[in-house]
Amino acid sequence: MTRTNILLITADDLNYNSPGVAGCGIPGITPNIDRLAQEGIRFVHAHMTIAVCQPSRSVLMTGKYPHRNGALGFGPINRDVVTLQELLKKAGYRNGIIGKETHLAPSDKFYWDAYVRTEDEANGYGRDPSVYYRYTKQFIEDAVREGEPFCLMANSHDPHRPFAGSEQEFKKFGRHTEVTRRFAPDEIEVPGFLPDLPDVRIELAQYFASVHRCDCTVGEIVRALKESGQEDNTLVMFLSDNGMAFPFAKTNCYLTSTRTPWIARWPGKIEPGTVDEQHFISGIDFMPTILQAVGLSKAGGVDGRSFADLLFGKTQPYRTKVFTVFNQTSGKRDYPMRCVQNKQFGYIYNDWSDQENVFVNESQNGMSFKAMQKAAELDESVAARVRFFQYREKEELYDFEKDPDALNNLIDLPDYKCIVNDMRQELLYAMSSTYDPVTESYRKFLSQSKS
Repeated sequence: MTRTNILLITADDLNYNSPGVAGCGIPGITPNIDRLAQEGIRFVHAHMTIAVCQPSRSVLMTGKYPHRNGALGFGPINRDVVTLQELLKKAGYRNGIIGKETHLAPSDKFYWDAYVRTEDEANGYGRDPSVYYRYTKQFIEDAVREGEPFCLMANSHDPHRPFAGSEQEFKKFGRHTEVTRRFAPDEIEVPGFLPDLPDVRIELAQYFASVHRCDCTVGEIVRALKESGQEDNTLVMFLSDNGMAFPFAKTNCYLTSTRTPWIARWPGKIEPGTVDEQHFISGIDFMPTILQAVGLSKAGGVDGRSFADLLFGKTQPYRTKVFTVFNQTSGKRDYPMRCVQNKQFGYIYNDWSDQENVFVNESQNGMSFKAMQKAAELDESVAARVRFFQYREKEELYDFEKDPDALNNLIDLPDYKCIVNDMRQELLYAMSSTYDPVTESYRKFLSQSKS
């Protein structure tokens, strides 16, 4: 019997609504991602469990929350945690990773047969589509020659900072990388969570040039698969590890932080052009889903649950919400956040917020946040957004159906008191049932809120 192959393609810091198929209005921004969605299923309510690169990927490959696999921030998972690659290796699979390879650690826990570093000049700093084509083609050819099923994780570095054509890029690489398409600032759609300022538009134009190049990389990876003759026997999944590296997105718990454009294609198994607008899936579900898809036994002790049945048009009525977290930035700053979301509401608890601690993350290094700070000197509305980003409140509640950009915090409004209480209990259950170390701090906060 022919074994099913797995190809996971990840984008780096791609916002959930940046692909055309997910709502971006820039014509032709992501033709390859759009085509992949048309050939498979797209999950509207898909989330990554934590909105930052390394911990997000560690969740994918362990099926456990960061506080359960040990990778709270940019560190390794615990050695006693079983990885997807360990189980696949025992089953005879060839494991490969292309790009972002250091973001799964320790590397020996992942049993890579091919370990391709791309973040150097010779490999286009992880931003050259032709490099991904070449390495994908070689990896699959090796697997076919050896008669092994394969699991390949191909990770684009786009559209992670530094963006194409930016000053940051020139400072980091000593040159500007090549892109096939650039955008003028007036072509750009400014998301609602950012103010419409000239420098914000300029930086977004650079971001979308990187988005388009990411799409080219996806196209080249899929082309290599098609040419290999293995396309019909390969389950392809595409997703982004977290939201865009702008204020109020990446390294937070907002809708635009964790929601991801998750697509799956499996010829002959998944009905083309399917859109799932009902079920919530999460990064912790990836590992158990893959195990079921390839016919292997469930892994014990994981937090996620397989959604393989959804690929075949079945339903899972319990998938009505998602629990997401944040712990630590790449700069080793701790900002514990916890969130529970359903189709309408998102409730966030910011354990770190005390009106003294200041939030600092990667997105503040670019043009957008600096432009916001400058505009805040004259514009009170922008000043309020800057301050809120830096200090937050202990609790936040948003109606994401009406307010996906999280502009109106409803936490203190009397009409939402019952919803707040319900979501507090849902979050407390999610935290306590997963042995979250922030649980006791949250219990203390809740007891003080009631007194």
